Amino acid sequence: MNDGSRRSHRRRMRYVVLGSRSARGVRAVARARTAGTAIRRAAERDDVPVNQGLRVAAAYAWRLLVLGVAVYAAFKILGRLQLVAVALFLALVVTSVLRPLADLLARRMPRSLAVVVSVLGSLVLMLGLLALVGSQVAGESDQLGQQFAGGIGRIQRWLEGPPFRVRHTVLSNFQGKVRTYLSEHRSTLISSALSGAGRAVEVLTGAVLALFCSLFFIHSGDRFWHWFQGLLPESARDPWGRAGRVAWRTFAGYTRGIIIVAATNAVLVGIALFALRVPLALPLTLLEFFAAFIPLVGSPIALAVATVVALASRGPVIALVVLAMIVVVGQIEGHVLHPLVLSWAVRLHPVVVALSVISGGILAGVIGAVVAVPMVSVAWSVISEIRTRPAPDHPGRSPA
Repeated sequence: MNDGSRRSHRRRMRYVVLGSRSARGVRAVARARTAGTAIRRAAERDDVPVNQGLRVAAAYAWRLLVLGVAVYAAFKILGRLQLVAVALFLALVVTSVLRPLADLLARRMPRSLAVVVSVLGSLVLMLGLLALVGSQVAGESDQLGQQFAGGIGRIQRWLEGPPFRVRHTVLSNFQGKVRTYLSEHRSTLISSALSGAGRAVEVLTGAVLALFCSLFFIHSGDRFWHWFQGLLPESARDPWGRAGRVAWRTFAGYTRGIIIVAATNAVLVGIALFALRVPLALPLTLLEFFAAFIPLVGSPIALAVATVVALASRGPVIALVVLAMIVVVGQIEGHVLHPLVLSWAVRLHPVVVALSVISGGILAGVIGAVVAVPMVSVAWSVISEIRTRPAPDHPGRSPA
């Protein structure tokens, strides 16, 4: 009889002698304990008939479910606080662009004055450009209306001729349906315009909030970061510091790079539109600049608008030339500008960029399409940084 059997026999004899349990009860307890021990040993030896791949898939599944619920809750909260979220995003964009200028000016003047000069100077420049565009549109509105009226007739005659040969009655019926739709939905259009006016108030509020936050971010963004790190446990400060530095470096690099890409596209398009004498060349150039902030799809949409303007004002030949610019600018942007300017800051495959833009557009419209790529880029950079070993130098430096 081995040692384990002797201890079990003594334990059963003790129960019988004391009279606390019957011999049958003692045997039942012993059998239950023996069965539990066998089950534990079988589980430890992985004798439970569950496939290893299925166990791993189940482990990933519930973690992905928790992550999906967290992401969904975050999007719901951001949807309710969309104005605040957009204002903070714009403030970070302004900070990433103007902070180097403020640091340069701070070498010759006080920090506060350098921040005010850089922000107000950029604001005056932007408002002056918008005023120039508005005055040009107002000055060319009468001439442009006459050109569009004549251009619609040229388009109609072009469609009636070869190779399309669209019947005149089809075009007349289409124009009649457009007039009927406008007359029947006049109240809806008016209410949409009024809601658009309310939306303009929200946009103005968000712009003021973004300007207010950017002033403090440019002036003392590092203090905000150190304050936030002070709220974290000691063990979490180094990982959060590394993640914050790489997140800011990626976001700032993407923002500055996309501004360079957008400015280059706008210069190329503006030169071509002025050379082709397309009306409203300056507003269309500005539209191209802002549309380039949506990768892959923004520039083609802006050039499509320019193509319609050229078709109505300058005829089909000039419109085809402008249409060819979509291909040329797309090739320059995709094969020259993005690899040279953005490759060091954003290391994402074009398929990932396209899926991010489309998914962001579906979830949050134009705003989602704009912020999708920088968000995915920052997330990927943070994950890559956390998976690597921590850098030995500057463990607590501010990301800004």
